[in-house]
Amino acid sequence: MLTAKSLFQEIIDDDESFRLFCSIAASGESQGGWENARIAALVAPGMRELAPKITRHGADEDKHGRIFNALLKKRGLDPVPVPPETDYTMLLEQRGIGLAHDKLRREEPLTEADIVVYLAHSRVTEQRAADQMDMLVTYFGDHPELGRAIHMIDNDEANHLAYCHEELLRLARQGHGRLIQRTLRESALVEIQVYRDVSLAVMGHMGRILRWPRPKAAALAAGIRGMYAYERVAGWHKMVDLRMPERRDALGGPATPAPAF
Repeated sequence: MLTAKSLFQEIIDDDESFRLFCSIAASGESQGGWENARIAALVAPGMRELAPKITRHGADEDKHGRIFNALLKKRGLDPVPVPPETDYTMLLEQRGIGLAHDKLRREEPLTEADIVVYLAHSRVTEQRAADQMDMLVTYFGDHPELGRAIHMIDNDEANHLAYCHEELLRLARQGHGRLIQRTLRESALVEIQVYRDVSLAVMGHMGRILRWPRPKAAALAAGIRGMYAYERVAGWHKMVDLRMPERRDALGGPATPAPAF
């Protein structure tokens, strides 16, 4: 029977598919780390109190990139180049989600609106990341090779999502509510399209590596498109609601170091 657990089991059991999976994940996390570091350095003068939390966010994502590379090294594998059609963060930027890299490379302070938009974009993408890690913890939290890494990343993603909720609610009370709601909705509708396209591309590559029969590949593609249809109608609402999290000041301390794997 084709299930999410059996699918991921196939991917992690094969060295080549595992190498592609970890390479894609490491690349995306490393890019997120760079973006957050630049945002922290350029944060709007009136929002400097956010800089330590943005820095912590970036440090966590850098750590996740190192963890995925360490998992590869543990198997004696090297990273592979990430196919452009599977590069979630790059494709989001091309669609206007996230602050443009040319802006982040300049030494010009960001505006308050830029920071509000950054947090709204992060709230959407961190929801996706948190949901994916929850799934992996459910299926592979006790896996001897991956379990520790999955639990650590899952905890960090829960912190990142809580931070986005708390800071956006604070900024909404300061008068940014209309910009926040508009940005959340626009970001969510773009994100679900990009996630569909990236999922189809990743599964296409995995299918070729693992030599999936055509009916299996077709069933997976149909499932991905079905999930997109659900998210387009109703599922995206989960990405835009704001509520005070149970974890308060989730990024208020230093980043936790990555253990050796």
